[in-house]
Amino acid sequence: MIPITSFDQRGASSATPRFLLSFAAMIDWLGEFKLFSAHLGKIDFSKLKIRKSVSISAIRRIVTFPNGPSGLERDMRATLLALMLAISAGPATAQRAVPPPSPARLPMSTVFIGESKFHALVAKAERENWRALPLGERTVRIARELVGTPYVNYTLEVDDITESPVVNLKAMDCWTYYENALGFARMLKHQPPPYKPAHLLHMVEIERYRNGICTGSYLSRMHHLEEVFYDNQKRGYATNITSRLPGAVRLQREIREMTVQWKSYRYLRSTPSLIEPMGSIEAQVSRLPVHHVPKAHARSAEAYLQNGDICAITTKGPYGYTSHVGLIMRVNNRAHFAHATSDRDKGRMTIIDRPITDYLNENSKHAGIVICRPNDVTPSPLWKQSVVQR
Repeated sequence: MIPITSFDQRGASSATPRFLLSFAAMIDWLGEFKLFSAHLGKIDFSKLKIRKSVSISAIRRIVTFPNGPSGLERDMRATLLALMLAISAGPATAQRAVPPPSPARLPMSTVFIGESKFHALVAKAERENWRALPLGERTVRIARELVGTPYVNYTLEVDDITESPVVNLKAMDCWTYYENALGFARMLKHQPPPYKPAHLLHMVEIERYRNGICTGSYLSRMHHLEEVFYDNQKRGYATNITSRLPGAVRLQREIREMTVQWKSYRYLRSTPSLIEPMGSIEAQVSRLPVHHVPKAHARSAEAYLQNGDICAITTKGPYGYTSHVGLIMRVNNRAHFAHATSDRDKGRMTIIDRPITDYLNENSKHAGIVICRPNDVTPSPLWKQSVVQR
C-alpha cells in the first residue's frame, strides 16, 4: 500500500512528504518532465487502494517552489495534483461482493430492448479487446457507440406494480445512457464471455438499486443521484471525488420531487401507498453530505476529470440537488460532456457535447457539477471455471 495517510490544517502527515519528495526526485532524475507525463498516462489508478483522501490544498502547500514556479514547474505541480487526486480517488472502502441477479419477474421482451445492438457491441468489444482497457476507457468506448440513440423519458416504467431492472438500447434518457455504458463496460471485466442480455441487466441492477438488489418493489430503486453515488461508494463500487476538487462547497437541499410530483410516476400513480415511504426516503437523501463544484470553478476542476467519470449537473432550485447527468469524455485536453439531451436543437438524442464548463455556462439554471468515479466490480468466479475448462 502506498504510504499516504491523511492531511490536517497544519500540513501533511509524516508519511506523505517522503512520498512526494520521492516523486520530485524521480522527476528530477528523469531529466525531462514529458517522459514522466507519458508514463503517468499508463497508470491504472483503479487498482490502487488508499485508506483516506488527500486534499488538494494540502498538496499545494507541499509542492511549492522558493523562487516562484517556472512554466515547467507549474506543469509538474499540476500533474502531481492530478496524480494525487487520481490515487486518492481509488476505492477507499473494502469492496463488497457482487450480489447475484434478482429473479426474473417480467418477460425478457419487456425488460430488454435492443438485443441486436447488444450483440453488435459485444462483437466489437471482443474484436478490439476492450476488456483490457481501464474502466473509464471502456465506458467511453461504449458511450461513443451509443451516440445518436433517441432521447425518450420513462423507459424504466414498464409495469404498474412490479419493479425490474430494465435496459433499452433503442431509447435512453440521461440516467439510462450512463448506466447502460457503465454496466456494459463492467460486464466485460466482471465475467467471461459469451455474454447475454441478462448479464447487462445484472450490471445495471447493481448500479441502480439500493445495495445492488432489486426486490421487485419500486422503492428498491434509487431515484436520486445523490443516493446512487452514496450507496455505490459505500459498497466500494465508486468514489465521489467532488469534495476534493478545486472550489468544491457543501450543498443543503430539501428533496421533495417524487412526493410532490407523484402523478408523473406510473408506479406511484398505480400504488399511492408508496408515496409516504417515498417521502421518508427523500428525507434521508436530504440529509446526505452533498458537495458540488460551482460553475465558476468548473474550468479549474476540468484538469482532474477522467474518461468515464459520472458528471451530474446541480440546479439552483431549493428542492433538488441535480437536474441532469452524463459522462466525461476527454477530447483535446478538455473534459467534454456526453449525455442524452432532450434539447430539440441538439437532436433529442445521445451526443458528445461541449466541454463541461461551456455546457454549464450556456444555461443560467445550471449551478455546478458533482463527479463520481466508478470502479470495476469484483470478478465473477466464472473466470476460474473458464481457465480450468481451457
